[in-house]
Amino acid sequence: MDKKGPDGYQSSFFRRDLAVDMGTTNTLIYSPRKGIILQEPSVVAIDKRTGDLLAAGRKAYLMLGKTPVNIKAVKPLREGVVADFNYAQKMLQHFLFKAVNKIPLVRLRAIITIPYGTTQVERQAVITAGKRTRIREIYLIEEPLAAAIGTGLPIEDSKGSLIINMGGGVTEIAAVAMGGIIFAKSIRQGGDSLDSAIQRYVYHKFSMEIGSGTAKRTKHEIGYALNPPSEKKFEIRGINWKTQKPDKALITAPEVNEAIAPILHPWTMAIKNVFDQVHPQFASDVLNSGLFLVGGGALLKNIDLFLNHELNLPVNVVKEPLTSVVLGASLALKYFKHLTYLELYRA
Repeated sequence: MDKKGPDGYQSSFFRRDLAVDMGTTNTLIYSPRKGIILQEPSVVAIDKRTGDLLAAGRKAYLMLGKTPVNIKAVKPLREGVVADFNYAQKMLQHFLFKAVNKIPLVRLRAIITIPYGTTQVERQAVITAGKRTRIREIYLIEEPLAAAIGTGLPIEDSKGSLIINMGGGVTEIAAVAMGGIIFAKSIRQGGDSLDSAIQRYVYHKFSMEIGSGTAKRTKHEIGYALNPPSEKKFEIRGINWKTQKPDKALITAPEVNEAIAPILHPWTMAIKNVFDQVHPQFASDVLNSGLFLVGGGALLKNIDLFLNHELNLPVNVVKEPLTSVVLGASLALKYFKHLTYLELYRA
């Protein structure tokens, strides 16, 4: 029997809720009762001959660049959107079945995050994948709104908040107030763009080809958005394209900063663009509270100092930037009474 809690939220012994954040880099599934029950790279390994899914998540990620001729390992999402409908659907089904198996046989309700500005075709791809599991009810929520809820911002108030979701493939800047998104802008650049910039820099500077994994580790170790310490160095290993032999080199933090600088500039311009579009009263709210950064890009060292320097606004990196979106999606299920906005995305 369903019971209404003090917040008006209907809970049931026979029903469980799931929140799913399917991102370009990672997919997370959250259970309000158990927390994060799945966190896997958004990668699939496919049999080229049959089209069958051979692996997904970490196992498939380890295959990138190392598969035999009859297998291909790919990322079905690029720049925040579905790049391959079939592979994305198979990956989501695999992850949902894996997560569902950890929950008793009860009725399941899921809320799935989607990037801001997703097309109806892309939304339907997500809904179709969910319905092919035991999910009875499916809702969709745009990532910036979920991030704002997960961060604990007062989204139901008239007070405005500016949330920056720095994902792997896309960066979303959203003005949020009164339970919805007032204005938003997406740019098809994110953490993966920083990795690619490092790869290009190493190719030209050191005549070396390095993998995306090496570029990502370099970014995590010595990537700085501002004030890179000159003494910080990291050893990179790859293939020298001149000699066609394995090679290694030391790259410094200032060199990495030089590599990623062209990617950081569009971020600041997009934030300025959104700030210019909002009402003066909303701008006043942001001047008081500042920007809120979520997503993997928020972990780039000194990104808050960089944006503060460029925008002259307070910048806040949230406590759990990697899980704010999926947590917010889960919390949104409690707000159906107030957030009628979500009903527009009921499948």
